Amino acid sequence: MSKILVIPDIHSTPEVPNTRADYLANLIIDTRPDIVVNLGDSADLNSLSSYDKGKRSFVGRTYRADINHHLEFQSRMWDPVRARKKKLPRRVVLFGNHENRIERVLDLSPELAGTVGLSDLDYDQYYDDVVHYDGGTPGIIKLDGILFSHYFSTGVSGRPVSGDNAASMLITKLRTSCVAGHLHTWDYSVRHNLDGQVCSGLVAGCFHDHIPGWAGNTARLWRPGVTFLNNAEDGNYDVEFISLKALEKEYGNV
Repeated sequence: MSKILVIPDIHSTPEVPNTRADYLANLIIDTRPDIVVNLGDSADLNSLSSYDKGKRSFVGRTYRADINHHLEFQSRMWDPVRARKKKLPRRVVLFGNHENRIERVLDLSPELAGTVGLSDLDYDQYYDDVVHYDGGTPGIIKLDGILFSHYFSTGVSGRPVSGDNAASMLITKLRTSCVAGHLHTWDYSVRHNLDGQVCSGLVAGCFHDHIPGWAGNTARLWRPGVTFLNNAEDGNYDVEFISLKALEKEYGNV
């Protein structure tokens, strides 16, 4: 059985201090999970947003500032854990659509190779498993009988599974236990088959409480925090959500 800490959609951006990383460092030290899964969109990379180019909000954004802020977040999260010189958890990171902006930029402007690249994220320094995009959709990793991905596709369209009951939709589509990020909402659903096998779907929320300009009222549906999958084995686990506010209360003055 494993204790898995799921960290969803961090969206580290120079617009917001990386204080949340300190909460994660202390949480990992205190709880000692066996596995830590970063579900992707850890780096926001809003300087590469094709939607914002030409808008007033785009002025002042730089790729280097985005990367440096992302690297600071990873350092603040992992360096204190490493400094204790105890056994580290298995560290897994999945590429989200925001990290994949780098690939899209290189597809459109291959002459930028060497100036812009996935290696800038430096994930190999901090994680044991780095799960890249698989073609046009996020990659998938299986841990303790549970599939993890930044998002799962509805079918051949490649669009993310979503909706008011996204967790239920996940297990209806995939017919196995699975965990996704991307939507920033938190939703959990569980089914049992006639053999007693458990099939759980989890949409894991987000790990930021800043509201970007594009979000509007949809941000009211988001749930910031992390989720523990306790006693994970063969697709089954006990779910435990901890809000960002609770972490701030616990570790804000540490």
